[in-house]
Amino acid sequence: MTAAREAAPETSSILIVDDMEENLVALEAVLGSLAHVVRAQSGEEALKAMLRQEFAVVLIDVMMPGMNGFETAANIKGLDQTKDVPIILLTGAAVDPNYAYHGYTVGAADFLIKPFDPWLLRTKVNVFLDLHRKNHQLVEQAEQLKRLLTADGGRPGVVPAVPDPARTSTEPSYDTDHPSYDTDHAAPQEEPDRLAEIVGQLARLEVLLRDADSSGRTGLADRIVELEKAVERLRTACDT
Repeated sequence: MTAAREAAPETSSILIVDDMEENLVALEAVLGSLAHVVRAQSGEEALKAMLRQEFAVVLIDVMMPGMNGFETAANIKGLDQTKDVPIILLTGAAVDPNYAYHGYTVGAADFLIKPFDPWLLRTKVNVFLDLHRKNHQLVEQAEQLKRLLTADGGRPGVVPAVPDPARTSTEPSYDTDHPSYDTDHAAPQEEPDRLAEIVGQLARLEVLLRDADSSGRTGLADRIVELEKAVERLRTACDT
């Protein structure tokens, strides 16, 4: 198994699985410009690769010796570490009509017949790449909010602005413990306003995570609800 090219740690990766070298070369040529591509020439190699690193999507040829594409997909979906990775199954034109149904029953997200349109394949793969990147952004934002709310042992204090990819905040922050801090000229509403902003951020994250339709992300959404309640308690403490 070889990697098509080195990629930055934050870059999403694609796993392509086929026992034929020429098929791997063709897939790499089509998908290499979209993301980091990793090759595997058997189902066993694919499973080992997926346990070593994270992939945004995996493309598997159905007709492989030993562990075929259906068995490989079933094994991927059977592992907690890899069960949420979307799978696209690929097969030749002379195919059993029941192959597509069989592919969906083992957990495949899509099924393509060779020869496929390169533009169509790129479009389908790009959907999963975008979803993978957005999910990581949501998890990162939720972790940032959690760190903000649990800073200083969870004591009410000045909460910095929540990072928002759509805009950059230039509002000043206030350190009430600093000797030069002037309580007569402090902005008394800034802390509640920022807490209100965090509540809004949490609510939006919760909705996005629940819409993503995954048990793991639903659990994260439930934790965000708890964070919303914690922020409300902080707001009440600031208002009294």
